[in-house]
Amino acid sequence: MLAALLLSFAVIFVAEMGDKSQLMAMMFALRYKWWVVLAAITAATTVVHVLSVAIGHYLGAALPTHLLGIVAGVMFVIFGLWTLRGDKLTDADANRAQKAAAPAFFVVTSAFLLAELGDKTMLATITLAADNDWVGVWIGSTVGMVVADGLAILVGAVAGKHLPERLIQISAAALFLLFGVYMLLESFVPTMPVALMVACSAGVVALFGAVLWRLPERWRPSVLRTPTPALNRTDGAESAAHS
Repeated sequence: MLAALLLSFAVIFVAEMGDKSQLMAMMFALRYKWWVVLAAITAATTVVHVLSVAIGHYLGAALPTHLLGIVAGVMFVIFGLWTLRGDKLTDADANRAQKAAAPAFFVVTSAFLLAELGDKTMLATITLAADNDWVGVWIGSTVGMVVADGLAILVGAVAGKHLPERLIQISAAALFLLFGVYMLLESFVPTMPVALMVACSAGVVALFGAVLWRLPERWRPSVLRTPTPALNRTDGAESAAHS
């Protein structure tokens, strides 16, 4: 159980970095007391992840272990690509965070329940529960998400500033891809030494990153494009205003 707990904590913590729920947590922390936001996120996460591990546990019982390893590896590669693509805070999510009139706890809880249903963290929890101890996955994934969103609450409540989103998004995507490639190698070449698996996985991720970087800028994920200097954007806006 401990191994499942630690694995789930690490995976979900990484998944939450730069996710829209972190943006929501920051926005809520700017309006409500931090402990109310944290308690509401904990309640919503507990409910969503109970559903996730139940789905994953019963799915896992019906599938061969070898197939589960391959499916899990593919899913983590997909999570990595999803993270690299980026996750935006929709207008509906922003409206729930900014204009809600109900008591704070129920506002935050309902908003997070809606935001997390079908999100990549829920899918990651289902995948983990399919091949690991479900209690450990439930506890680890819940704690991982609460800690990650707790960091966002801290930033929103104390500093009111965003984490360095570009670096976090790239790092999280790379880690997901690394997990996915490693699990695929472990399934297809189980006799390969662990150190060689890690090295090969890192090499594949590095090669993939190099290929993306060599693409024309318009074809790259937005996070890998050259950022437009803020000064130029400001000057352009001022010129447009004067004209």
